[in-house]
Amino acid sequence: MGTSLINPIAFSIGALQVHWYGLILGTGALVGLLLLIREGRRFGIPQEFFMDLVLFGVPSAIIAARIYYVAFRWPDYRDNFWDVFKIWNGGIAIYGALIGSIICAIIYTRKKGYSFWRIMDLCAPYLLVGQAIGRWGNFVNQEAYGGPVEESFLRGNLHLPDFIVNQMNVNGVFHHPTFLYESIWNLVGVIALCVLRRRAFVRSGEIFFSYLIWYGIGRFFIEALRTDSLTFEGPQWLVAIVNGLWTPMTWFGFQQGAIEPGYGNIRVSQLLSLILIVAAILLIIIRRRAGLSKEHYSDPIVSSKVAQHEVDTEHDKATGSSSAPTVDSSSTAKDRYDHPKEDKIHNERKE
Repeated sequence: MGTSLINPIAFSIGALQVHWYGLILGTGALVGLLLLIREGRRFGIPQEFFMDLVLFGVPSAIIAARIYYVAFRWPDYRDNFWDVFKIWNGGIAIYGALIGSIICAIIYTRKKGYSFWRIMDLCAPYLLVGQAIGRWGNFVNQEAYGGPVEESFLRGNLHLPDFIVNQMNVNGVFHHPTFLYESIWNLVGVIALCVLRRRAFVRSGEIFFSYLIWYGIGRFFIEALRTDSLTFEGPQWLVAIVNGLWTPMTWFGFQQGAIEPGYGNIRVSQLLSLILIVAAILLIIIRRRAGLSKEHYSDPIVSSKVAQHEVDTEHDKATGSSSAPTVDSSSTAKDRYDHPKEDKIHNERKE
């Protein structure tokens, strides 16, 4: 990491240092949550549901993201184990966060009786909002940048303001602002998903699948520009496929960033992006053919537990019975027996 124009520490409270990285990630989560709550109101879903989802989801995402990153960079932490917990210095992987949050959402929605696919359709655009904002944490930390470029490219071709250009100067060398590329791609994705979810042909789960496809495409092409990618050693035929699919970027003058020697020859995020894109497309087709995605985005979203409660209530009304707990007469009699003085006073007051 080079000398940063922006101090990564936002402020200090005594010995406690609050980093911009954490504040920016928190802001991304908060903005995404507020927008999600607003959308959830249209379907009558209480805001507490989403607040609890984020309460469990954010820690799950951070833990999984850190585990994912450390797993592929274990040689860097083998002799410095306590550095594993220093997430304020960066080093969390978006795909790890996605895996952790999805696992949490599956468990949470099942417990609450909601359809996982319907809830993820609601969440999808706002996941991109959080990711778009969160990338600016990488900007402050001077990390997740791309390969070297000329200063004239940043100022003349991209027309970037000084504060971004200066921050992309790492150890005297200017770099591709890949954080910015991905942030903009994600914001465009938010608009695309918000437009798509209003279309009548879209079925349940397909907004979430579209999120995976959109993010996967952007991440595949942007990832290869970076110089800090997580990698693994793979067969040459797989390297050829990945590089071949990335070739169109060279038509626009882009070149792949260098891969750190000793870690591998295939970027994990690129391969995972391709897998998610293909998997999302296949799931859309399979679910449609199997009749598993009949609901549309605008259809009501009702918890199965709430629905069962309403069925029980209607049954009680029809039969004249009540699901309220009955009073045990023997217990009442026993209470009076155990408290004769109170019973006597009660009778005297009645007289």
